Amino acid sequence: MSRKTPLYEVHAGLDATLVDFAGYRMPLRYKSETAEHRAVRTAAGLFDLSHMGEIFVTGPEAGAALDYALVGELSTLAVGRARYTMICAPDGGVLDDLIVYRLAAETFLVVANAANTDTVRAELTERAAGFEAAVDDRSASYALVALQGPRSQAVLSGHTAAPLADLRYYAVMAGEVGGVDALIARTGYTGEDGFELFVSSADAEALWRALADADDVVPAGLSARDTLRLEAGMPLYGNELTAETTPYEAGLGRVVKLGKKADFVGRSALAAQAETPPGRRLVGLVARGRRAPRKGYPVVGSDGTPCGVVTSGAPSPTLGRPIAMAYVDSGAADSGLAVDVRGRHEPVDVVPLPFYKRS
Repeated sequence: MSRKTPLYEVHAGLDATLVDFAGYRMPLRYKSETAEHRAVRTAAGLFDLSHMGEIFVTGPEAGAALDYALVGELSTLAVGRARYTMICAPDGGVLDDLIVYRLAAETFLVVANAANTDTVRAELTERAAGFEAAVDDRSASYALVALQGPRSQAVLSGHTAAPLADLRYYAVMAGEVGGVDALIARTGYTGEDGFELFVSSADAEALWRALADADDVVPAGLSARDTLRLEAGMPLYGNELTAETTPYEAGLGRVVKLGKKADFVGRSALAAQAETPPGRRLVGLVARGRRAPRKGYPVVGSDGTPCGVVTSGAPSPTLGRPIAMAYVDSGAADSGLAVDVRGRHEPVDVVPLPFYKRS
């Protein structure tokens, strides 16, 4: 049976279309996913991300434990800052992509994707065993609300005295928001400026209602979140990233810190891959027609031979054309590609990622 987030009754009261996602009953849309998408691009959207995992790693050797467990060098992360990183298997396959926040000298918050929280907790626990560090999954105690869009700072500033203008991208601070204690982060998954608010599960509804009362704020569901992150060229675990995908294939080799002093799980495999061009590459595709490429659709060359597969695809509300991300063979030419959309070869153009970047 699917679990419910602390905001489930709020979503039901808004007549949201609810679906099972990563073991939770989540809002797919409230009214129009296109309207929700455009609200985030032009004003502000409010998201329930309480299905995400919050795992704390604490202790004198917490940083060293994370250096060993993850591909990044987290021991060098300054207090109050965040870093995008990954946890990989010994063969270099991605088990999850993560954001790690350093809340204090000996306290780190690891935010995992909902479907992978159990895996991440188990792997961190095993990998931290040789260090003076403790791993504590506090996901059930937290709710996570995201306010995203160009108006997000103006809206949030009406509900907190925290110095939001001083909060840098990929940083975190403690503060009171809407009368409740929160961790205020500024990372985002939409391509827009925005904030993530970690609060006690018991405080989630009060926080949501306070923010939702603003004129510029529209509740937004999973559909809008997916098209927003697709336009921003951001990977989704299970699509662009899997246990069969390495960071280098995904074009994210920059997060692998082979130069750090500490050994880490997957280092030898990833070091070898860093010296060898990957056999496939992640590209952006813009369809010339109106039929949207979807996950799993084959990409074919000019002669009709399969040379790749779509990982994510949808109509882009911002561009007004269907877009997709796909893995294609490294040797495949960028010109003459098409996507096999239910038996019809629909021409596409290869474009740099991201499709959209805010000014």
